[in-house]
Amino acid sequence: MIALITGASSGIGRELAKNLASRGVHLIITARRTERLVQLKEEIRELYPSVRVKVITADLSKESSCYELYNRVKDYRVDFLFNNAGFGLYGRFLDNDLDEELNMINVNIKAVHILTKLFLKDFTERNCGYILNTASVAGFMPGPLLAAYYASKNYVVQLTKAIYEELRCDNSKVVVSVLCPGPVDTEFNRVAGVKKFNMKSLSDSYVADYAIERLMCGDLLIVPGMATKAAAVGTRIAPTKLLLKTVRMVQESKNN
Repeated sequence: MIALITGASSGIGRELAKNLASRGVHLIITARRTERLVQLKEEIRELYPSVRVKVITADLSKESSCYELYNRVKDYRVDFLFNNAGFGLYGRFLDNDLDEELNMINVNIKAVHILTKLFLKDFTERNCGYILNTASVAGFMPGPLLAAYYASKNYVVQLTKAIYEELRCDNSKVVVSVLCPGPVDTEFNRVAGVKKFNMKSLSDSYVADYAIERLMCGDLLIVPGMATKAAAVGTRIAPTKLLLKTVRMVQESKNN
């Protein structure tokens, strides 16, 4: 079996690659940082010599790169697509740089949409395959001070849910799931411009293992950790204005 993982140079993506390799899955790993991808390839080859790893450097903020990535790997008969690339941007909506926000939207939304569409067509023709879109518990709520990031993850959650239902109605054997973690010990804070999380973070290795296990079981929503599950439930019952105020206070505390 072969898995394509975007955003594989660090964090959850890196751990997904290592976990899948331990299960004997061959890998195509992609991100912007070639050096890190090569390091990951060497690490996997040392631990799992029989696993093949192909490195593709790609900047998925560019629409053309998404199509180029698909065209480079479509003949490999990919079994798993892990849409994991993404990042956040902290700050007031009025203050954040528009170009940076659009770059984030391109990665968090546009790349996920394009790759999901292209690979889903192949998977449905074969009536098999797995797609895991990485979102966040942020995808269940509005996010003052991370407004565009939260909105982008909401798009990923709702898109995946809708595709899931369409596939169910078609009696398709293709599995589509969305991963919605809370705080995870990755580079997210530094990239987003956040100083700290005030909640206990899960390890990226735990999240990756949990995500793969639940994906293989066909779960639609994959929410690792009891605290994150409770937060997801809370977003459904809390009054909107109270939720907005609570999220804003949590975000403000991250940079105090």
